[in-house]
Amino acid sequence: MDDAASLLEIESIKQVKARYCRFLDTKDWEAWRSLFSDGFHSDTSQAGGKVIVGADEFVAFTRRSLRGNATVHQVHAPEIELTSATTAEGVWALEDVVRLAPGVNLRGYGHYREKYEKIDGRWLITASTLTRLREDIFNVAFSLYVSDRIKRTAAKVARRATR
Repeated sequence: MDDAASLLEIESIKQVKARYCRFLDTKDWEAWRSLFSDGFHSDTSQAGGKVIVGADEFVAFTRRSLRGNATVHQVHAPEIELTSATTAEGVWALEDVVRLAPGVNLRGYGHYREKYEKIDGRWLITASTLTRLREDIFNVAFSLYVSDRIKRTAAKVARRATR
């Protein structure tokens, strides 16, 4: 594949990730689902979440977890490598904000490490691992850095609540 063709493929993958953020934040679940392969593998365990296999299961879990809460996901600084004519890997820097409750918000910083496959002429996300570098809980009056200890405790509580 020549350089121009490679750049077009990489740009196509960037468009998939842009749609990922937009569809997630606008809660367009059907469109968001269309970005994943059927066997999509999600691993958010390093960020306090869990491993989910299957795109339908992942979308359903995310939809339930957010319960209509407002979110803002922004990704940037993509590092995308084509590993073949139909596969690629990438790393994206992430900043997101999730409204947890009225007046209580989470701002997170981290990375998505992803795998992509071109299926029937379309790039799809086949695997994603989310890692966090930092999380802050905030509102107009305060901001609190969430340490690893607090994250572990909150993750246990959240797992119990989402069962």
